[in-house]
Amino acid sequence: MKAVVVEHYAPIDQIELRDIPMPPVAAGQLRIKVHAAGIGFVDGLKVQGLYQTKDPLPFTPGTEFAGVVDEAPGNGAGYVPGTRVMGMARSGALAEYITVAAEAVHAMPDGVTAEVGASFRANYLTAHYALSSRAMLAAGEQLLVLGAAGGVGIAAVQIGKLLGARVIAAASTPEKRDFARQHGADAVIDYTQANWRDALKELTAGRGADVIFDPVGGEISVQAFRSIAWRGRHLVVGFAAGSIPALPFNLPLLKGGALLGVDLAQIPTREPDVERRLIAELMTWLAEGKLKPVVGRVFAFADFRDAFKAMQARDALGKMVVRIPS
Repeated sequence: MKAVVVEHYAPIDQIELRDIPMPPVAAGQLRIKVHAAGIGFVDGLKVQGLYQTKDPLPFTPGTEFAGVVDEAPGNGAGYVPGTRVMGMARSGALAEYITVAAEAVHAMPDGVTAEVGASFRANYLTAHYALSSRAMLAAGEQLLVLGAAGGVGIAAVQIGKLLGARVIAAASTPEKRDFARQHGADAVIDYTQANWRDALKELTAGRGADVIFDPVGGEISVQAFRSIAWRGRHLVVGFAAGSIPALPFNLPLLKGGALLGVDLAQIPTREPDVERRLIAELMTWLAEGKLKPVVGRVFAFADFRDAFKAMQARDALGKMVVRIPS
């Protein structure tokens, strides 16, 4: 089968498609014929060896996928060949086939495309966990989403609206701000402008944001915290800007504010019951049409490098997806 193979940590231009053996499958596992794979910020770090944990070499990148069950020995937890599924794995999604534990997948609701399935779990679970379990976002609160047009940012915009918040989307270009409005943002801010905090103050009647969803990092994070409301919660989701901010400790004291870390990778082991509950809610919203996940650009398998480059350039709207030929 064809797969993207990282033989040594390197920039994406040096990563190749290879012919590798079909992955074996044992009882309790499923082999999935992959139809689409999502490309996120973490995937870009992993191929370069820059993520906080490293996959043993060689490995196939890609954590999110959607496709159909190819083989399900030992009943495969009730899944049968041909069942449409979506799921997550530590790696391996950028391939024609992937083998995973049966509990790593969920059946896709009718009408949900493979591209949507491959864009869904990581971003929307991150946003739901951050906003509902960490920040305890309440209806009527003011939510500021930084990097609002990216994959996880636009998920936070949509989840914030479902939870009843007033959502203010911060993004760097008119196209990105229009995109955020189209997907539910109540107001938008250009955070490249020197006076953007004045705009936020006006939008919140001088109060500031009750909750800040922050996958960006860098100096913008410090500036955002300076505009947090009393007892506000700042969610640390990631550092897409490339630098980790240094927040003066007097600011949380003066603001009565809290920094809350959000690490999706640790939820399955540290809070498995919370993860199951949140995923069940997300799947219900998806099946009922209350949640319409945003697919960004879709790339051919042979053009997988372009998907990484678009994501790394931070000019993407939504999550990048690679379509795997049937």
